[in-house]
Amino acid sequence: MKRQTFPLVFITLLVSSVLVFAGQPPAQRRGMTSADFFRLQAVSNPHLSPDGKLVAFVVTVADQKQNRQNSSIWMVPADGSRAPWQLTTVQSSRSPEWRPDGRELAFISARPEPDASATALTPRAQVYVLPLEGGGEARRVTNLKEGVESFSWSRDGTEIACISRTLRGADQGEKRERSDVRHYLHSWYKADGFGYADDRRAQLWVVDARTGNARQITTTDDRHASRPVWSPDGTMIAFVSQRIAVDVEGNMDVLTVAASGGLPRRVSDVEFRIASPRWSPDGTRIAYIAAADEQAIPKLRVSPSIGGQSVVVAGDFTFPTDVDWAPGGKALVAAAGVKGESHLYRVDLETQKVTPVTTGPRAVRQAEIDEKAGLMVYVASDATHPDEVFAADPSGQGERQLTHFNDALLNELELPPVERLSWKSPDGWTVDGFLVKPRGWQADQTSPMVLTIHGGPNGMYGVSFQPDFQILAGAGYAVFFTNPRGSSGYGEKFQRGVANEWGGKAYEDIMSGVDVVLARNPWIDRNRLGVTGQSYGGFMTNWIVSHTDRFRAGVTLSGISDFVSVEGLRDGFYGHSKDFGGDLFHSFDTYWKYSPIRYAASVKTPVLVLHGESDQRVPLSQGEEWFRALKHFGVTSELVIFPREPHSLRREPKHQIELMDWILYWFDRYLNGNQRAVRPDER
Repeated sequence: MKRQTFPLVFITLLVSSVLVFAGQPPAQRRGMTSADFFRLQAVSNPHLSPDGKLVAFVVTVADQKQNRQNSSIWMVPADGSRAPWQLTTVQSSRSPEWRPDGRELAFISARPEPDASATALTPRAQVYVLPLEGGGEARRVTNLKEGVESFSWSRDGTEIACISRTLRGADQGEKRERSDVRHYLHSWYKADGFGYADDRRAQLWVVDARTGNARQITTTDDRHASRPVWSPDGTMIAFVSQRIAVDVEGNMDVLTVAASGGLPRRVSDVEFRIASPRWSPDGTRIAYIAAADEQAIPKLRVSPSIGGQSVVVAGDFTFPTDVDWAPGGKALVAAAGVKGESHLYRVDLETQKVTPVTTGPRAVRQAEIDEKAGLMVYVASDATHPDEVFAADPSGQGERQLTHFNDALLNELELPPVERLSWKSPDGWTVDGFLVKPRGWQADQTSPMVLTIHGGPNGMYGVSFQPDFQILAGAGYAVFFTNPRGSSGYGEKFQRGVANEWGGKAYEDIMSGVDVVLARNPWIDRNRLGVTGQSYGGFMTNWIVSHTDRFRAGVTLSGISDFVSVEGLRDGFYGHSKDFGGDLFHSFDTYWKYSPIRYAASVKTPVLVLHGESDQRVPLSQGEEWFRALKHFGVTSELVIFPREPHSLRREPKHQIELMDWILYWFDRYLNGNQRAVRPDER
C-alpha cells in the first residue's frame, strides 16, 4: 500500500499544548537559557518500515567543540515496546529511506572511506545502504563526483534515483584548471545560504543499487532538478525542474522522464512555487502544489501524467505545504498550517470536502501513513515540548509517543505555556496573537514585555516549540507575538492583505494587538516594552521604531531598511513587484514610501542591528545603512555582524547562542535599565 510522506514545514509556529509528554517534574526548575541550545536534540524525518514494525528517524545535536550540527539515524519499534537505538555513528547521516522489501535502509552521509589518505579532500555526501538482516557495515552505493543531494528507491529496490550536480559544459572525465573569475549569463546568480552560483547544475541520475553503476538522465545546462519520485510501475520518474535564467518564482515545472533516459515531458501547466509531485496509485495522474501566478498562494493541483490541463483541488484550502495520494486514488492527504496549528487533512477529490486527520493546538509534521499496516508516524511539538516521534492510526486515533530525547532537559526547566487571544483591527479584521508570561509570573508584580514579529510576511506563529521565546520568558520577559494580515494560515484574502503596503495595515494590526494585550494584562509594564523580529519581522521592527516611540528598545535581525537600494542586490532581485504594484522602476514612490530609512530621523528607540555577513536575501548593506542612518541622527545603536551566516543567522551553533545573548544584553540594558549589562563579546 502506498505511503504518504510529509517533510519539514518551513513555518514557525507556537501555542499551548494538549499533548501529554513523559517526565516527572523535579522539585525545582529553572528558566531556559541560551546555553541549552547545545542540549536540545532535534528529532525529525520518521519513516515506517514496509512491514510497519519499525520506525527509522534522525536525531540532530549541536557539536560545541566542532561548532556544527551532527545527525545520526536511529530506530524505534512502532509499538513502543523498547527504547530507541542508534544505527549510525560515523560522521553525520541523514535522509533515511527503507528499501521497499525492508531488508536494507539507505541514507546519505559524507563519511570518509577507510582507505582515504589523511590529506584527502572533505568527502562528498553519498548514498549508503545498511543491511538490517544478519548485521554488517553500511556500504557505499553511489560514487558520484559531486555527491548526492537527495535520492529515492525504485519500486523494486534495484535502483536509486539521485540528484547530483555536474559541471556545466565541462568534460566530466578530465580535470582541468579553472579560473577563479566568476562569469554569468543570467541575473539569477546568487542564492541565500549557497552564495554565488558556480558551474554546477543539479541533474537526475539513476544508480544500480548493487553495482553502483550510474547513468545521467538529465543533461540540461539551464535547469536544476530536484525531488525525484518513481512511477508505480517503475518505468518513469517525476521531478521538479527549475529554470535558472529567469525570474525567481515563475521558473518551475513538474517533468517526467523515462528511467532509462530520454526527453523529459512537461506535466504541470503553471510554473510558480511548485512542490511535492506525487504519482496517483494507477500512475495516470500527478498531484502537486503550485500557484497560478506570482501573487496567488499555492493550491493543490492534479494533472494527467502525460501532461495537460490541471485541476485545482479544494480551492479554498489554505496554503498546503505537502501532498500525497490516499490509497485508491480517490482522495489526497495534505499537510497545512491553519490558524497557528499544523496538521494533516484528507481532501476528497469528488466532493472537495476537507477533513482533518490530526487535530489540537499543536504542530504535527513530517507524517508518513501506511494504510496497509494501519499506522501513521510523525513528529509533533507544542510550545513547551520540542519535536518527538509519535505513532497513531491513519485516522489519527490511538496516539502514542515513541521517543523522549528531550525529557532530561525539560525536567530541569520551567517553561510557561502560551495563551491565545484575538482582537479586531481598526478596520474590523480579526487578528490572532499569543502571549507567554514570564517564568515565575505573579499578578502583583510588573514585568517588561517583548513584542516579536515573524518573517515572511507569509509566515505564521502558532504551536511549535520556539526556544527563543522560552529563553526570553526565562529571563523575566513576557513575550507577545501576532499573526497580522500577510500571515499564512488565514486564507488568501488575509495573506494578500499587505499588497501595495508593508508598513500600513499590518502595523495597525500589530499595534492594536499591543493595546489589547496591555489592557487585558495590567501586570505588563507599558513603560518597558521591547520589539524584535527577523527578515520581514526585522523590516517591521525598523518600521515600528520609526513610527512610534512607545518601545524602549528594539532589536532588528536581517531586516530590510531601504527598498530602493536593496532591490537590485538581493537574491530575490526585483521580487517585490507583487507587494508594491510593480517593480522598482514603475512604482518608485511606493518603494520609497515603505522604506523605514526614509523615517530614520524620527527614531528615538535604542536599536541593536544584527545581520549575517553572507546574507543574500537581505544583504548586509541593509543593516549597515540602517545602523549608519540611526547614528547619523543621534540614535543609540550598535551593529553586530555574524561572519559566514546567511539570512537565517543560525547556521553555526555558537552563533545561535551568541545571537540570543546579544538580544538578552540589549533588552537587559534598555528594558531593565541595567547599565552594568555586559556585551557578549566583552565577557
